Parts: sequence; structure tokens; C-alpha cells
Amino acid sequence: MSSTFTDIKYEVDGHKATVTLNRPDALNALSPHTVSELRSAYDEAENDDNVWIVIVTGTGRAFCTGADVGEIPEDGRVVYERPYLSTYDQWEAPQEGTPPFRRMAKPVLTAVNGLCCGAGLDWITTGDIAIASDKATFFDPHVSIGLVAAREMVRLARVLPRNIALRMALMGKHERMSAQRAYELGMISEVVQHDRLLDRANEIADIVNSNAPLAVRGTRLAIHKTLDLPMHEGEILAETFRERVVRTEDALEGPKAFMEKRAPNWKCR
Repeated sequence: MSSTFTDIKYEVDGHKATVTLNRPDALNALSPHTVSELRSAYDEAENDDNVWIVIVTGTGRAFCTGADVGEIPEDGRVVYERPYLSTYDQWEAPQEGTPPFRRMAKPVLTAVNGLCCGAGLDWITTGDIAIASDKATFFDPHVSIGLVAAREMVRLARVLPRNIALRMALMGKHERMSAQRAYELGMISEVVQHDRLLDRANEIADIVNSNAPLAVRGTRLAIHKTLDLPMHEGEILAETFRERVVRTEDALEGPKAFMEKRAPNWKCR
């Protein structure tokens, strides 16, 4: 199954939704229209009970090179398709291509196929699993084009060692990190031979989907919602997610399937 978009491709296969940035001639830069389509795709995946995980990747030699500089006005303001300040998103820090990770339940797997910079880094720092082609490279060009490396690097400084994040931010386009180096630093969890990237992404997604989907979502939320909390408060909040899932049919099916030595039949309820 697929939906019709112009700047992205959206396809559902089994319990997986794949969002593909599809502006290869623009190195998958994010125009306001691209951002609007991404928002629609995320909402479609989140609201589709048949979708249990979202895969994000790109076409061509880039994953995403951040905002489309050609569409940034002279005053530097973000351009929106809706009237200025008419939506909550416009009062937030600009999210551009970022999945709505703070309010969505389903996990996001990012498969970086090539150049990844600027706002493209947001998928690395806010997604749940990030893998990369051995041809992928990472950098942040903001200061090289006269802009502050803001939200993107604040997030990255929570993923990378502080001095590495600062080096990347302050050297701008002149400092590029290889996929192997990103793996060594824990920014991504796996480097994959380029031609196998999508296959591997689907393999990982299938493994995630072999687990109880509501338990996966509760686990994801327990981690995301407690990262900024003191440990004890985080533990208490995480336990509330466990208690909710214990009341589901799947929480009964899991132990039953284990005792009967068979694969569980998850109902996602």
C-alpha cells in the first residue's frame, strides 16, 4: 500500500511504514512542502493500527542535507505553509523533518543512505534506532553559512561526547564524520554495506515487530519520557507504562506462548 506524495514516498508493507525522502536532485533538502508531507506521513503511520514501526531513509547520494537554503528568505525566518503562528508547531523550536517523537508511540528506525547534515541529524538524535550505509557521512554546516547551529547540535551534544559535538558544530562544513566513526562514538548502532542498507533496515524492523507491539511502545515511551527526570521519578513513571501494558491481551499471550513453546500471536490490544 502507498500514499501519494511529491517530495517523499510513503509505503506500508506488513506492519512497516517506510518514509523515503525523494528529492535527490536537491540532496533531499527540506522545503516547507517537504516538511508538510513528512508531517502527514508521520500522522498517517501513527494513526494506522496496521503499522507497528516507521522506517525513514532517502534516495540518491544524500539522506538529508537539512533545510533547503534556496527557500530561506533574506530575514532568515522559517517559512510555513500555514499562516504565521497559526499552529502550535510554529510556537515550538523549529522541528523541520523531526518525527514527532515526544507525542508518538511507535518506534522510528532511521537508515542513513548518504550525506546527513543540519536538520538531517535530527533523525539520528530523536529516532529510536539509527543505522547507516558505509557511504554515509555526518556534519553540521550551519556556522559555515552564517547560521547558529542550534536545536540540532543541542540534541547532538546529548548523544556525542561534548567536545566532539562542539568540534563538529564549530568547524561546520569543514569537519565530516564517517559512518564508522559515528558508530564508534555511539551515534549510530550499525554500519551496513551500502547495497544492503534497506534490507538490513527491514530485517531489524521485522525483529522489533516480532515482539509485542504495545510492550515495544511502552518501553520506548518509558525511556523517552524519563530521560530528563531524576532516576527515582523516572523509575516510577516507567512502572506506570508497565502497569498499563499488563492489562492487555498481549501481556497474557506472551507467557502463554512461552509455556506452550510456540510463537506468540500478537493482537496489539
